[in-house]
This record gives sequence, C-alpha cells and structure tokens, in this order.
Amino acid sequence: MRITGNKPITGVQGKGAKKRSPSGTDQFTPDAGGEVSHSSQTAGGTGIQGMDALLALQEVDERAERRSRAARHGHTLLDALETVRTDLLAGQVSEDRLELLARQVAKRQNSGDARIDSVLEEIELRVKVELAKLGRFPD
Repeated sequence: MRITGNKPITGVQGKGAKKRSPSGTDQFTPDAGGEVSHSSQTAGGTGIQGMDALLALQEVDERAERRSRAARHGHTLLDALETVRTDLLAGQVSEDRLELLARQVAKRQNSGDARIDSVLEEIELRVKVELAKLGRFPD
C-alpha cells in the first residue's frame, strides 16, 4: 500500500520557538511591598515508628539477597557437576576443574531459609561424593 500526498504539518513550533503573549496583557511582577508573615516552627519527628519500618525493610532485602546468593551458589555447583560429568564421558577430567569444584563447595553460604539450606546441603554432599570418587577430598 502506497501513501501519497503527505502534507507537512504546519503550526507546530519546535523547542526553541518563543511563546508570544497576546499584546495587551501585563507581565507578571511580584509584590515587593506589604507585610511578610512568618511561618510557625515545625514540630519534631513523630518518633521511632518510621525507623522500625525502615529497619524491617532492610532486613527483608537482606534475606532476599542471601537467598539469591545461596541459589546462585547452588546453580554454580550443579553446573560444575555437569561439566565434570561431561569430562567423565569424554574420558578425562581436568585437574583445574576439580580444584575449582573443591573451592566452590568450600564457599558455603547460609541463606537463612531452612528449605534452601537443605537443598544446598544435598548438592554439596553430591559434589563431595563425586570429588571423593575422583580422589579429591574436600576440606
């Protein structure tokens, strides 16, 4: 489908265009004279209520971050186990890969959630068993 006969839009001004006011209107001028009213002092803070809420929010974020780190650690261990399995199927396991796996299993992080921690313990047990089979005993 072809569109022909495009007409340019007129009457649209760009960012740099000046807005003109109608001729007969006065410009804004602030009132320099008269009395100045003073505002009253504000009362102190409402207390510790806001602080409790902030601390609770920080604690929630910290827990979520710990869970996230623990989940990443578990995924890293599972990925490393998968590469060891691939190496075993190929017939040769890299010593560097086993060292890396032993270092990763030693980086235990507590997530604060019992279910996540139990899954991590099972993954780490499996990693330790595989390392023991290959003659590498983690500390």
